[in-house]
Amino acid sequence: MRARAGPGSAMLRHWLWGQLSPLGLAIAALTVVADQANKLWMLHVYDIGAKGTVTVAPFLDLVLVWNRGISYGLLPQDSPLGRIGLVLFAFVASLALTVWLARVTSALTAAAIGLIIGGAIGNAIDRLACGAVADFFAFHAFGFEWYIFNVADVAIVAGVIGLLYDSLFGGHKKVGNPSKM
Repeated sequence: MRARAGPGSAMLRHWLWGQLSPLGLAIAALTVVADQANKLWMLHVYDIGAKGTVTVAPFLDLVLVWNRGISYGLLPQDSPLGRIGLVLFAFVASLALTVWLARVTSALTAAAIGLIIGGAIGNAIDRLACGAVADFFAFHAFGFEWYIFNVADVAIVAGVIGLLYDSLFGGHKKVGNPSKM
């Protein structure tokens, strides 16, 4: 005999699950797997830490940097409490994005949210396992150097670009005539 779900579980399902949730959460899971696989390979197989800086192309180097802060190394957190705070922030942000994902009607928005969730979780796993986020890819050109990043960071940026694109060009209904919404 199966236990009957109460009204609370139906409400939770309404908040956390929508038509495009499977798409977004699958992309989030694939992002986490790709990010963690790349980090494990770079750290334990390729052993980037022992190699130092490796030039891949005139504009791309591989190098190991442990980022204890957020983007660009801002707000560095050397204490365990600070790291736990960043992990909790990633968890709360991922939960909020999951609630948003349950309400979206655009596959592009769902995919973009999935990329952001996956990137946030991938970096949070690093903070829990290593105390910092492992970054490897360093782009540079014409004397300019951009920040060093990883697959999770690429996913987050791609997700934000997808959200911006969808909000600007996604064919949303126009505000001009509320009767046609």
